[in-house]
Amino acid sequence: GGYPPPPPAAPKNGLGTAALVLAIVGLLLCWTVAGGVLLGIAAIVLGFLARSRVKNGEATNGGVALAGIVLGAVSIVASLVIVAIYATLGVALFRDLGGGDYVDCLQRAGNDEQAAQRCADEFTQRVEESFSITVTPTP
Repeated sequence: GGYPPPPPAAPKNGLGTAALVLAIVGLLLCWTVAGGVLLGIAAIVLGFLARSRVKNGEATNGGVALAGIVLGAVSIVASLVIVAIYATLGVALFRDLGGGDYVDCLQRAGNDEQAAQRCADEFTQRVEESFSITVTPTP
């Protein structure tokens, strides 16, 4: 009597699972640039590493790894779309608040610090009036 063969090694499915978890968290945080893009990239990298483990017979969760790759890519795209929306809205808001006039005023002021301060004060007043707030100067 010989000994029975050793049991097969347990599959190393951690990378695929981690890829999927990071991708899901990236989707949840896609409104933050760092969350969506960085976690999406990490999910894609881990997903491809996990797929190579599946190909080598070391892991069994190729579908989970693929889902991590796909959702990681979706997370990145969603973040970039949200950044574009933020930028568009920010530019529109700046323009609506008289940002163009502020920039023109600063250009006319040149090196005259008092004139530049008047420009800033006028722009601050417009912002305060538009939003019914008081902008507190930084010390």
